[in-house]
Amino acid sequence: MGREEKSMNITSVEEAQKDTSYYKALTALLYQLADDDFIIAYRGSEWLGLAPHIEEDVAFSSINQDTMGHAAMYYQLLEDLGEGDMDALAHARKATERVNAVLLEKVNGSGTYLTEPKYDWAYTVVRHYFYTQSKKIKVESLKNSSYEPLKHVAVKVNMELYYHLLHWRTWFKQLCSANGDAKSRMKAAIDKVLEEFDGVLALGPSGDAITQYRLIEKESELRKRFVAEMASMFEKLNMVFPESMGMKSGNGRKGEHTKDLDDALLTLSEVYRSNPAAVW
Repeated sequence: MGREEKSMNITSVEEAQKDTSYYKALTALLYQLADDDFIIAYRGSEWLGLAPHIEEDVAFSSINQDTMGHAAMYYQLLEDLGEGDMDALAHARKATERVNAVLLEKVNGSGTYLTEPKYDWAYTVVRHYFYTQSKKIKVESLKNSSYEPLKHVAVKVNMELYYHLLHWRTWFKQLCSANGDAKSRMKAAIDKVLEEFDGVLALGPSGDAITQYRLIEKESELRKRFVAEMASMFEKLNMVFPESMGMKSGNGRKGEHTKDLDDALLTLSEVYRSNPAAVW
């Protein structure tokens, strides 16, 4: 039998710090939320100047700024709880200390931003659409979290997610409805994303405690809602959603990552390492 859910509501940092088990579950979840948004916002930012057209360049940049702002809010909650300076949490932690899903750290394609970037727009659309849909489901659940400060952040994040999801859903529908190369590339991207997507939905080793303390709903419930949303979208496009999902390259929630994350963190932390006293 699973653990019984705790009925407590925590309204302050001081209350959260008093219960060691609650504190560990809470910080485990916050690191996941922060690290996921932090790295996907960076991958998105690498499309600056490379998006299909100028309007998309502006829209995607805005989404990435919002997403990095969401990461900052989660890191701020961690700082408030005594986990350390939010700038250091974002920029100074090693790859092995990160708990983001592996899918989100993967490169956009071959080459680098400064040297012959041959990025895959189909892969980007699918990854961002699927991630944003799962994030929307999580944030809706977080609005009922037992930790009051997290509930307040969820409400703020949710306001921007409506537009993010609309943006990626539109791209997804347009490209999957196209003929020829566009549709075949989208199908290949869907397969590539799904082979890692279980890592996005996972709540990690602390999952039982996270749900026990009602910080967010059970992983199985979040996954069920995600599959339902995807199945509905695929049906509208005369496609079938392949429900099989995996963690082909490792479980990021356990600190298992790829070289892609190491390389990304070198770039992301370059300015911070040159002047740790600077404001992020």
